[in-house]
Amino acid sequence: MDCASCARTIEQALAELEGVDEARVNFMAETLECTGRAPAAALRERIDALGYRLLEPSTPMMAAAPRRAAGFAGFLQYLWGRSDTRVALVLGLVVLAALLVSVFAPGQPVPGLITGVHWLAIAVAGYPIANRASRSAIHARRITMELLMTTAIAGAVAIGASGEAVTVVLLYTLGEALEGYSAARSRDSLRGLLKLRPDEAVVIRTHAGSGGDGHRHYVQMPVVELEPGDRVLVRSDERVPADGRIVVGESGIDEAAITGESLPVSKRAGDDVYAGTINGHGTLEVEVTSRAEEFTISRIAALVEQAQAQRSPAERLVDRFARWYMPAVVALAVGVAVVPPLAFGQPFVAGQGDSPGWLYRGLALLIVACPCALIISIPVTMVSALTRLATLGVLVKGGAQLDTLARTRVFAFDKTGTLTDGRPVVTQMRSPDCDHESTSGETCRPCDDLVAIAASVERGSTHPFAHAVLDAATDREVQHRYDRATDVVSHAGRGVSGTLDGRRVTVGNETLFEATANPAKMGRGEPADARSVMLVGADERLLGYIEVEDRPRPEARDALLALKAIDSDCRLVMLTGDRSAVADGIADELGAIDEVEAELMPDAKLEAVQRLQARYGSAAMVGDGINDTPALAGARLGIAMGGIGSHQAMEVADVVLMHDDLGQLPQAVSVGRKTQRLVFENVALSLGLKLAFLALAVPGIATLWMAVVADVGATLLVTLNGMRMLRAK
Repeated sequence: MDCASCARTIEQALAELEGVDEARVNFMAETLECTGRAPAAALRERIDALGYRLLEPSTPMMAAAPRRAAGFAGFLQYLWGRSDTRVALVLGLVVLAALLVSVFAPGQPVPGLITGVHWLAIAVAGYPIANRASRSAIHARRITMELLMTTAIAGAVAIGASGEAVTVVLLYTLGEALEGYSAARSRDSLRGLLKLRPDEAVVIRTHAGSGGDGHRHYVQMPVVELEPGDRVLVRSDERVPADGRIVVGESGIDEAAITGESLPVSKRAGDDVYAGTINGHGTLEVEVTSRAEEFTISRIAALVEQAQAQRSPAERLVDRFARWYMPAVVALAVGVAVVPPLAFGQPFVAGQGDSPGWLYRGLALLIVACPCALIISIPVTMVSALTRLATLGVLVKGGAQLDTLARTRVFAFDKTGTLTDGRPVVTQMRSPDCDHESTSGETCRPCDDLVAIAASVERGSTHPFAHAVLDAATDREVQHRYDRATDVVSHAGRGVSGTLDGRRVTVGNETLFEATANPAKMGRGEPADARSVMLVGADERLLGYIEVEDRPRPEARDALLALKAIDSDCRLVMLTGDRSAVADGIADELGAIDEVEAELMPDAKLEAVQRLQARYGSAAMVGDGINDTPALAGARLGIAMGGIGSHQAMEVADVVLMHDDLGQLPQAVSVGRKTQRLVFENVALSLGLKLAFLALAVPGIATLWMAVVADVGATLLVTLNGMRMLRAK
C-alpha cells in the first residue's frame, strides 16, 4: 500500500462482503484485522480483486523487514524493485529522449514521433492507475485518487494535451512510489526494534563422558529455535540473544535499547538479562527463560505494532472528513467544468489566447484536491512518535493514549516505589521491655525478639515494609529464631497477621489494632514524622513498634520540576496509604507536590483519582503497575513504572516506563506535546496547500503538472515533517 487511502479502500471493499462485521487495515503496520463469519478465502479473493496481496506471516510483519538503504540510493533501489515504477522510469527516459530530439532537431519531422511516444507512455504507465481505479470503484464503491487521476488523464488526452497527460502519469507514478518509500522508511524505524536481537546464538551443549565427567561443545543455532532451559554463551561486546538468567559470569549490560538507560547496569549470577541488550567486557553463560516470541523486545515490538492500529482522535476526525470530502470535490470539479460554459457561455475546451477552458480547470482541480497528504500526515507522525518513545524506553499503547498524555494537566503519583525508592529500611525498634531507644544497628534482646516475631509473619509478604523487616532480621541474625507463621492473612493497606506458637501475631498500622494497643502507652512518644510505623502485637498485648523510613528517589524532584517547567498549570498530587505526617514530610522534601492525600486504602485511591477527574476533567495515575492496579485502571491514563520486570504492567497500563526512572515521564510528555504540534502543522500544511492551489486552479493559473507536483509535494512535506519525531532530542 502506497498511502493511507489504500487502507481505506480495502476496508470498504471488505465491508461489502457478506459475513464481515468489521474490517480494519493498519496502513503503517500493513496488517488486517477482520471480524465476522466470512471465510478467509473470500477475504483473499476480494483483496486480490483490488490488486493487493494478502500475506499470512508466521511472525509479526516487523520481524520480516527487508533491509533498505537510506537516502537517494535507497529510493532508486525501491523504485527499481517495483514493476510499475520500473516501467515508468524507462518510459520517462524515452519521453525525455523524444523531448531532446524535438529541441535539438526542430526542423525534422518529429511531432508525430513525440505524440506516439506520449501515447505509448500514457497507455503503459497509465494502465496500472486506471486498473486500480476501476477495481476500487467496482469492489469498494469508492472514489479514489486513482479514479481522479484517470479522469484527469483521459480529459487531457481528449483536449489534445498529450504532453501534460504523460507528465501527469509519470509524476503521479513516481510520487506514489515516493510516498510508499517514505512510509516504508517509517515502518523500518519501528521494525528496527526487532533487529536489535541477534539472529543466532551460541548454545552450550554438555555430554556425559565415559568417566562420568561431562564435556562441553558449542552449537550455533537460530534464536527462534531456543527453548527455555537452553544455556547460551554471550561474549564481550555481543548482544544478548534471549531473555534469560545469568548462570555464570559478571558484566555490565547496556540496556539502553529497551529501557533508555544510558549507563550500563551491573549484572551477576542470578540476575535477569534481556534479548537485544549489549554485554560489556565479561563473558556470560545465560539460561534461556522464554521463547523468542515472548522475549521482552518482541513483546515491546508487538505492543507498539498494535498501538499503531489505535487511531488517535485526530485520525478518526480526518477519516470522517475524507468520507464526504472526495464526493464533494468531484461535484465541485464537475461544477467548475460545466456551469460556466452552460450558464455564462464560457469556453468549455479552449479559452482565448493562453487561457485554458473550464474543462481543463476542472481537471486540475480534481488532481489538486486529493486528500492523500491530509490522510497520511497523522499516522506517519504518530508512528514516528511511538517508535521514538519506544527507543527512549517508554511504551505508549496507541495514538489515543499519546494524545491523552499530551493533554493531561493532572498527575497523581503513588508514593512508595514511585516517588520514593520503594526500598524502605528499619530505622528504629521500640519495645516496652527495652530501657533505651534501639536503632537497627544496636544489640538489644527485646528489640531482637520484636523484629524476629515480625519477620516470621512477614516472611511471605511482598510489601516493601516486609522486605525492610526481613532485612533487619537478617542483619541481626535472628531471621530463623522463629518458624514461619501459619494461617497468615493479609489486610490490604493495613498489615498482616498470622499464628506463631499458639499466639495470634499482628503486624500493621494503628487501624489494625484495638484502641488499647497504642504506641503512646509505652511512654516513648510519637515516632518521627518522616517515618512509617508498624505496630507488633500478640493476642491482646502490644509488643512494640518498628519505624521504617523510605527515602525519595534521587531523580524524583527533578522529574516533578521538569513537568512543572513543561506546563506551569500542571498539578501534581501524591496518593498514599501511609500516615499523613509521613506523606507531608516526603512532599515537603520533593518541593513540587501541590496536593497530598494520605491514609488511603486501594479502593480509596481509586476514588481519589475519580474525584480528580471529576474536578479537572482528566487525570493520569503513576504507579508501579502492580500495587496500584485499581487506580491505574480507573484513571483516564495509567502510567506504570519499571515495566521491564513486569509483563503485567506492560499489558495493563496505557503508558509503561520500561526503566525504573521517573525522569522518563517528562520526556514522554514532551514528545506527546511535540507530536500534537506536528499533527497540527501537518493538517494546516495539507489544507493550506490544497486551498492555495484550488485558488490557482479555478482561474486557470495552475496547470495539470503543477497540480500533480503540488499533491505529491504536500504528501512528501507532511511525511518528512512527521518523521522528524524519529530524530527529536
